[in-house]
This record gives sequence, C-alpha cells and structure tokens, in this order.
Amino acid sequence: MRIILLLLLAGILFSCSSEPRLKIETEFGDMIVELRDDTPLHKANILKLTEERFYDDLLFHRVMGGFMIQGGDPDSKDAPVGRNLGGGGPGYTVPAEFTGGLHVKGALAAARQMDAVNPERASSGSQFYIVHGTPINEQTIEGALSRNRQKTYTEAEKQAYLDSGAGTPFLDDQYTVFGQVVEGLDVIDKIAAQQVDKMNRPNEDIKMKVTVIR
Repeated sequence: MRIILLLLLAGILFSCSSEPRLKIETEFGDMIVELRDDTPLHKANILKLTEERFYDDLLFHRVMGGFMIQGGDPDSKDAPVGRNLGGGGPGYTVPAEFTGGLHVKGALAAARQMDAVNPERASSGSQFYIVHGTPINEQTIEGALSRNRQKTYTEAEKQAYLDSGAGTPFLDDQYTVFGQVVEGLDVIDKIAAQQVDKMNRPNEDIKMKVTVIR
C-alpha cells in the first residue's frame, strides 16, 4: 500500500507545474503558501488533496496563540459544537521528510501522532499546522538546542529565526516542514487571537478554502 501511494504521489508531482503555490482563504484574509521542493511527498500530497477540493469548508480546529493554528481534519466539516476533533484523515500517512525546514513564523508543517504510537514520525495524510510562535532571540534558540542536543544550527539558520521574529524551534526535526506562508502573516495573528474552548477549538468556527495557484 505504501509503495503504491509513493508512486501515485510521485506521478502527481511530476505532472504539476514547477512552482505551484497554495492560497488558504479564511474570513480573516488569505494566506499564500510556497511549498518546499525538498519535501516532494508532502508537496505532492497536499497538491493532490487541494485539487480534489478536500480542504474546502474544513476548520482550523485547534488554535493555540503563541504556538500554531491547525486544520485539515475531514471530520471537522459541519462538526457540531463540542465534538472532539483531530483524529481524522484520508486513510494514509506520509513518510517523514526532515530536510532542514525551520519552524519560523508562517511555516507550514504536517501534524502527526505522537512518537509512542508513531516511532517513524510519519505525517498525517491531511492535517497541517501553521506556526504562530513565540518571540525569538539568541536565548530562545540556545534553549531549543539544549532540549535537543543532537540539533545544530548554521549561522544562516539562526539568522532566519531572528529575521522571522517568532517561531517554535524546539519542533525542528520532529515534524516535517513543507511550506512557508509568504503573504498573509497577519492572518495567522488574527486566527491565533480567537477565543477557544478547553480543547483549543475556536468558539466560532473558522473555515478554510484551499486552492492551487500558479
């Protein structure tokens, strides 16, 4: 099954335009996302799902200010108030692609199950999150390194965090980063500021519409 999936995703990738981007529309504005070429499986997968209109009317079902906004659970479509969300997907996972992507503000990354049940750190087939993050300085970067002693940063990577101004560096090499919001960073701020319930689901539904733009 996994081999078939990989071949399918590879075929979709090669048939796509070289630089497709995503537009994520919300009531708070639009976000434009550039996808990473060095995560081909994730890139192909989200392009496939988007072309199939998989994400239309799904919710940002988990919002944590200073951390991230998460969506892509098919069970969130028309979900009643109080329903526990976050367990849905298309029926498959995508192999991890840890290729050096940084969790700077606006990074698009794949959600996944925890290590205890997912030691390979395979990604959800559809759920993603966009980094909101906390303020970044030299101390927070060093703090992230102290939590993951096998991780190192080049000077350019440190500067990328400092230039971004916010992020979640402690997640680097733990979750696959496969894109970056290049327009609409303020939309992340607006969504992250919404009131949520005890499960971090926004009190008022925040729907998305995702399309491919070239």
